[in-house]
Amino acid sequence: MGRLQGVFVAPQHFRVGILEIARFLLESQASHLGWLRKTGKIKGMSPQVKIHARPRSDYRVFRSISTRWMDNDAYGHVNNVVYYSWFDTAVNAHLIEQGVLDIHQGQTIGLVVETHCNYFSPLAFPQTVDAGIKVAHCGTSSVRYEVGLFAQGQDLSAAHGHFVHVYVDKVTRRPKPLPPSLIQILESLQ
Repeated sequence: MGRLQGVFVAPQHFRVGILEIARFLLESQASHLGWLRKTGKIKGMSPQVKIHARPRSDYRVFRSISTRWMDNDAYGHVNNVVYYSWFDTAVNAHLIEQGVLDIHQGQTIGLVVETHCNYFSPLAFPQTVDAGIKVAHCGTSSVRYEVGLFAQGQDLSAAHGHFVHVYVDKVTRRPKPLPPSLIQILESLQ
């Protein structure tokens, strides 16, 4: 063990172990954080492209959502957590209106297992927000929805993101295949 000007210096074999652990932790978390992909250090993956606001034409259906006074935060714009609520509201309201989601009596429910949002310009009360919806991917029991949030009358999204629903049995919470009636509605959103 050594000391360098009053600072503890670990022996060489200990430092190597710490570096290996740190490298392992960084590598295991990097794909989740997107760091290695962004820097192009994962074999076969290119550096991440810059993300831009999307046009309304990228989405299949729209729902208007009124902002509320309480949506604004101390910075004078809608707080980021509200955007996720709007994603959920837009998608589930559409599915309920189409008759393929019954939140009270239905035996199949969608659980959100992943969500993400990119922000481009602020939204604030008393604006009305238009939420555009599309389906990016349908699996056997899961769906990736993409949602764009637009200030009313604007052509480019103020924010856009996605969330993944896994459809499960309401009681057992085990995944269930997507019902045919739901698949039909989802196909219209692709």
